[in-house]
Amino acid sequence: MFDPRPSPALGLSRVLLGLLRVLNLVMGALVLLALPATFLFEAQFSEFFSTRPPRIDPSWLLPTLRLWLVLVLPMVAAVHVLLSRLLDVVETVRHGDPFVPENAVRLKTIAWCVLATQVLELGYGAMAATINAAGSNVEWKFSATGWVAVVLLFVLARVFEEGTRLRHDLETMI
Repeated sequence: MFDPRPSPALGLSRVLLGLLRVLNLVMGALVLLALPATFLFEAQFSEFFSTRPPRIDPSWLLPTLRLWLVLVLPMVAAVHVLLSRLLDVVETVRHGDPFVPENAVRLKTIAWCVLATQVLELGYGAMAATINAAGSNVEWKFSATGWVAVVLLFVLARVFEEGTRLRHDLETMI
């Protein structure tokens, strides 16, 4: 039975998701500013990394850093869509009707976004290896947790699809 009283957890979730969305967009804006800065201040970057112990080869570091910054942009986009769809799902829960076809679509979209972030994460691992070959010490470790979350989200989306179909069938019979 639906309890019409608003849940404090839902209210907190809405605030947190909204804040995360803003911080994600701020991060995207900062990356957009940082990318041209790598060209404008290339000489300073090169001098800094060439003279500091341990010496890092800027001819490897700067192109990899630029690629990394470019690949952050699709991550920001995926996270923005993910957070937006999750906020939409929270709203349907707040209104007492989460088992709607739109939430199945939203969950599938969230699953695709998490999959995109996982693929990008693999790319970041490759770039960490490249930067480390240039003399840096960037730590990166593979984790299966995100990949399990992808599968879980696709399954959950399918559960929502089936649940809303069954609900519709039941409503048409009554």
